[in-house]
Amino acid sequence: MANLKFFVQIRNLNSLSAGITKPHRNIYRRTYPTVLVNPDGSTINVRYQEPRKMIKLPLNIWTLSEAERKARLEDRKPKKKVKIVDDIEDSFDSKKYLKYLKKK
Repeated sequence: MANLKFFVQIRNLNSLSAGITKPHRNIYRRTYPTVLVNPDGSTINVRYQEPRKMIKLPLNIWTLSEAERKARLEDRKPKKKVKIVDDIEDSFDSKKYLKYLKKK
């Protein structure tokens, strides 16, 4: 009995272990795979408690330059609808085709 060797696995758990591996729990809360989009356009795959396809984080416009800020604010304004009016000149004369109609 003295020659038996016992191996004990020691796990060093910290706040980053769930980010590197899976969450080690007996009961898993229902989560859905979701894409998280950062303001710079980079994406991260995360688990989210609601079934969403994508979550886009907001952009702080005060960190942008003056020209970029004005362009973003212009894009937020509602677009003006362009009303196109077509002037169609019609030279159709219905009296020209009366000879083809049959009288009953």
